[in-house]
Amino acid sequence: MSKVKFEDLLSAGVHFGHLKRKWNPAMAPYIFEEKKGIHIIDLNKTIAHLEQSSAALKQIAKSGKKILFVATKKQAKDIISEKVKEINMPYVTERWTGGMLTNFATTRKSIRKMSAIDKMQTDGTWETLNKRERLFKTRQREKLDKNFGSIADMTRQPAAIFIVDIIKEHIALKEAKRLNIPTFAVVDTNSNPTLVDFPIPANDDATKSIAIIMDTICGAVKEGLEERKNAKDAAKDESKAPAKEEKKAEAPKAEAPAKEEAPAEAEVKEEAPVAEAAPAADEAPAKEEAPAEETKKEEEAK
Repeated sequence: MSKVKFEDLLSAGVHFGHLKRKWNPAMAPYIFEEKKGIHIIDLNKTIAHLEQSSAALKQIAKSGKKILFVATKKQAKDIISEKVKEINMPYVTERWTGGMLTNFATTRKSIRKMSAIDKMQTDGTWETLNKRERLFKTRQREKLDKNFGSIADMTRQPAAIFIVDIIKEHIALKEAKRLNIPTFAVVDTNSNPTLVDFPIPANDDATKSIAIIMDTICGAVKEGLEERKNAKDAAKDESKAPAKEEKKAEAPKAEAPAKEEAPAEAEVKEEAPVAEAAPAADEAPAKEEAPAEETKKEEEAK
């Protein structure tokens, strides 16, 4: 995981906070000093919290779970949509619909309705509709795609949520806290960092500041996804290797009995002459005994 440099954050303007009169006292630990009525954020703490958040998000991505990115403010929406598309994660950049997480079943119904309209255009049903019905369905599809198109692949509640500017996205933050979903957020000097599980003190108004934070976060998520993919490939290779070894081991066992049968036939051939020789040896004494009996008879006759 690449480490962000202090100089890069400084040049991107990450250290600029809000005016002193707009600050939140809970941000005091993250403020370095006040300069010309503007609070300056301590970039050393920004780096530490950014690394901590990146490591946590990397582990979530490695486990195969989804991370929802939320940023509807003008400065951040284009950056979020561009960066998050590369890592194939859900995001919300238009408008946070109330109950998007707490009433997720209704959100899924809206996504299925959008899919049904797409199916009508492919299976021929679209041609049976009149002009007015087609216009109504087209407008409905555009509206649903604008609000839910970027989360169409999110089949269940996300494992974490990343927010830019928790004051503007307070509804999303409340829903995530209610569902006990881990929250990651870029917090400025006018925000309350205690509301977020993993706060990243930084300027949430400048496009350069948001871009450099998102580069680091998305890079960590991408690394987690790559490690997950490599682990799956290694597991497949290991499962194939034992199967090949078993096939090789079975081949010699099948040939072994055929080679051992040859000596058995040789033993049978060697025993055959012994069996024939035995009767020949027994017959010889029988012929020799015959003359001995004739001599006894001659002696008795005399």
